[in-house]
Amino acid sequence: MSIYNIYCDESCHLENDHLKVMSLGAIVCERNKVHQLSEQIRQLKTQHGLSRQFEIKWSKVSPAKLDFYAELIKLFFNNSTLQFGGMVIPDKSLLKHEKFSQNHNDFYYKMFFNLLKPIFDKNHQYAIYLDIKDTQSQALVQGLHDKLCGSLADVNHENIQRIQQIRSHESELLQLTDLLTGALSYLYRDLQTSTAKKALIEQINNLSGSTLMGSDVHFTDKKFSLLIWQAQDGTA
Repeated sequence: MSIYNIYCDESCHLENDHLKVMSLGAIVCERNKVHQLSEQIRQLKTQHGLSRQFEIKWSKVSPAKLDFYAELIKLFFNNSTLQFGGMVIPDKSLLKHEKFSQNHNDFYYKMFFNLLKPIFDKNHQYAIYLDIKDTQSQALVQGLHDKLCGSLADVNHENIQRIQQIRSHESELLQLTDLLTGALSYLYRDLQTSTAKKALIEQINNLSGSTLMGSDVHFTDKKFSLLIWQAQDGTA
């Protein structure tokens, strides 16, 4: 039985941020490889003149740091233990939460349920780490844990052992998830503000072997999987 850590992040997820697109992402890694990969990322930081504590974020991508971020993308694609799955909600303005007796927080965790559910296998164990959203979300996180366990008939939480909120500076792999998830939001918002960010998206496209636009792949055996979420009758 293998044990996996799953690192989850989001971009443009707030209900009233006036941003059309919302994206979620998750990196899956075998637990016994986490320390080694985290140290590789920290060493990569120092090789590029950055502090080992430098926090990797999509918002920090710039021409001056392009070589560093390009090396991170290569590291992800060159390590067979790492897998990324993303979900894009193309237009938050179409969401009609009242129709489904939910609020935006409910929808947020419902989408994470849809993103994570296909990962799990009864023959393995998992720990999930979410970028901390706010101090009020622990009950919703616990509800997500219960629903994911229910989908796997994991009554005693033996397979999906825990879901824990952590801060991104605590985990290099959570920071890497931020980078890839942020790239999805940038692409689907059709932004053209940064040559460095456009170069990284082109690199991801090339290394993944497929375009990131219009894909309907979702946590298959592919290295980089993507689901474009479609609302029911234009609402959800």
